Amino acid sequence: MMRQPILLGFLCSALGWAQPSPPPESWVDPDTGHRVIRLTREPGSASMYFNQNSYLPDGKRMLYTSPAGIHVLTLATRESRLVVPAPARLIEAGRRHPRVYYVKEGAAWYTNVDTGESKRIGVLPPRGGVSTVNADETLLAGVSIDSVQGVDYGQRAQRARPNEEPLNKGQMMEERWAARLPMSLYTIRIDTGERKVLHRANDWLNHLLFSPTDPGLLMFCHEGPWHKVDRIWLIRTDGTGLKKIHSRTMAMEIWGHEFWSPDGKTIWYDLQTPRGEVFWLAGYEVATGKRTWYHLQRNEWSIHFNINRSMTLFAGDGGDPGQVARAPDGQWIYLFRPEELPNRGVDDPTFIRPGVLRAEKLVNMKNHGYRLEPNVSFTPDEKWIVFRSNMFGDSYVFAVEVDKPAAVSSDRQ
Repeated sequence: MMRQPILLGFLCSALGWAQPSPPPESWVDPDTGHRVIRLTREPGSASMYFNQNSYLPDGKRMLYTSPAGIHVLTLATRESRLVVPAPARLIEAGRRHPRVYYVKEGAAWYTNVDTGESKRIGVLPPRGGVSTVNADETLLAGVSIDSVQGVDYGQRAQRARPNEEPLNKGQMMEERWAARLPMSLYTIRIDTGERKVLHRANDWLNHLLFSPTDPGLLMFCHEGPWHKVDRIWLIRTDGTGLKKIHSRTMAMEIWGHEFWSPDGKTIWYDLQTPRGEVFWLAGYEVATGKRTWYHLQRNEWSIHFNINRSMTLFAGDGGDPGQVARAPDGQWIYLFRPEELPNRGVDDPTFIRPGVLRAEKLVNMKNHGYRLEPNVSFTPDEKWIVFRSNMFGDSYVFAVEVDKPAAVSSDRQ
């Protein structure tokens, strides 16, 4: 078994084939003065989706994936360990226990990263999945496509297009949305595996995300072409409290890529009025209904935004000219400082509170292919912004320091 990689390396050397070298472990971005480090060693490794919890309760360790499976990484030392071998699909890290939640073999599982204890929680329904773990780790939540006269959507699409090219993402979104398939939104009890349906709809239900503080509050979306759906919704785990978070006021208004504030009080989301022209990071306060909109310039729009734990800073992962903003110079990792504008006019509590995001560029992403979305997140200590990138070829997980090194800062003042 050991001879194959040795022989391959010999052949590559003899034939003059270049073997890919790993990216640098650390560098200072010459365009921004911020230090960047590589967190992972495995080609093909990736951090989690921007709004999923990837950090264990101690705030010192982070989950990530590679072709080998699910790993836990100690942020201070960059040492990592394989916890769940592939194949397994990562759901989230627990907020109360040092657990990794995942799906394998058609069932939901968790593994304690410290003890190695693993538990098979429960079997998923056909054409079903699990997306999120609640704050006290008592429930999982997911959705399933219910049967449509015995044939699921994938089979229907394949039969309807047997000799055609595969759908691109835009076509897929349009056709899947228009199919109006019956779906169920459900929870699974972690202790017993009991499944309970909360909501049924012919809307395309997706992007479930539990509140980080309220174990009984679940956010989800109506998926599809953003200019045709009412995207963001809330529901309680007893099936009550179904509520739409944003309503369209103009043609081609879009909103999405929603995420919670760390205290669970506010839902933040990308808002465009209209699509591709005017850009906001919008906030909705769940208890009061108050709204705050922070304006961004076209180049500063990002595929995903995120917020630090003290809720004083935002981050964004930028976008290339092929994204909805069509930004000519948007390929950056950004730091944003929110600034609410003073009100010198009518003081009406029902009005939207306007503001702006003051942007600072952290990492030049000109060599990154944005088909791989960077998916920024702040580390729990708020000193770093984690992202994934293929700027050196294979994808790896990186982190950029929020503050510039002292020597760089003094040199540039």
